Amino acid sequence: MAEGSVERTLVLIKPDGVKRGLVGAIVSRFEQKGLKLLAARLLQVTPELAARHYAEHQGKPFYPGLVQHITSGPVLALALEGRSAISVVRLMTGATNPQTAAPGTIRGDYGLAVTPNLVHASDSPASAERELSLYFTPADFLAYARVDQEFT
Repeated sequence: MAEGSVERTLVLIKPDGVKRGLVGAIVSRFEQKGLKLLAARLLQVTPELAARHYAEHQGKPFYPGLVQHITSGPVLALALEGRSAISVVRLMTGATNPQTAAPGTIRGDYGLAVTPNLVHASDSPASAERELSLYFTPADFLAYARVDQEFT
């Protein structure tokens, strides 16, 4: 999609974010940025869903740790929409390693380690489309206008 186009993206608040009580703080950041929440789902990720979600990482040394963590507790899946939503969300989440993530980012402010790093965010339009379909059906997306949409 062209820069500035309205995009949809997936964000997962991982088990460490849910267990630490950071769901509200994280969701609030996205809402305050002007991103629209289209769908949300609290779930326990199964090993099968984790394998589909992390398919591109299968066979890599860190893959077992990814699956172990994402299946270790509840996850909040979010479908967000907004202008350049994919890149905006990635910037807001910060670097994968919280030790090097910039202050003001989710991982920079709240992150403790590389694997339990609070959030997952789709990295491209193709990934967003594939990942959203793992967690939501088209009927899950609610259409509405934010009151501030006229300014975006």
